[in-house]
Amino acid sequence: MNVLDENIPVVQQYLLKSWHIPNRHLGYELGRAGMKDERIIPFLLTLSHPTFFTLDWDYFKRDLCHARYCLVHLDVRRNELASFIRRLLHHSEFDTQAKRMGTVIRVSYSGIALWRQHSEQEEHLGWSD
Repeated sequence: MNVLDENIPVVQQYLLKSWHIPNRHLGYELGRAGMKDERIIPFLLTLSHPTFFTLDWDYFKRDLCHARYCLVHLDVRRNELASFIRRLLHHSEFDTQAKRMGTVIRVSYSGIALWRQHSEQEEHLGWSD
């Protein structure tokens, strides 16, 4: 399940849906509006293997890796969020739910930075895929 944080504009959600990328918007379709950051991780653990997309830097931390979810910090302009979400979901390293679980990812114009569960080193991938 792809979960979009409240800070992702609804127009970007609709764009993803127009591309047949299923998603649910936190605060609108899931959870409660205004949910505090400290409640989001426990909430994600109640869902079935979610990939959570957010603009918040606070979610790109190694210690947040967990086998039951994926966290994605989007470090791109708001009007390009859907395009970069689609790019990530089609990247060969992350094109299945199983491949994404246990990772914390930062998406930017220059590429992808990520932490994997039990890894001691941050990885970097390009967009050449």
